Amino acid sequence: MAPPCFTITLEGHGEATAYSGERVLVALERAQGFGKLKNVPRRLPVGCRRGGCGICRVQVTRGSFSTAPMSRAHITEENESAGVVLACCIFPLSDLSLQLATSAAVKVKAARPQRSLTQTTA
Repeated sequence: MAPPCFTITLEGHGEATAYSGERVLVALERAQGFGKLKNVPRRLPVGCRRGGCGICRVQVTRGSFSTAPMSRAHITEENESAGVVLACCIFPLSDLSLQLATSAAVKVKAARPQRSLTQTTA
């Protein structure tokens, strides 16, 4: 018997099919590869794929899901209770509706000063 399938709606962009036990991010990437998601960046925002970078941040507006551990540096308990999670760390338990929330998620680290390579003569 095949695992249950759920419909993941990326609001304003299209739908993906996700299997029970499959990360939502994987389902979204597959749907994008098949042209089922429109008007998204050339590639979905993806980073480490395991909850540490915060790049694949989404807000779940409808549905049930389970989660894997997510970095509290990127998803606070308050975020999570409001449905803001990382797509790489959620697994559908029902059909889901999502909104991309990456603009607030990506923390820009200050650029490190570059060392100038200068030669000195003795």
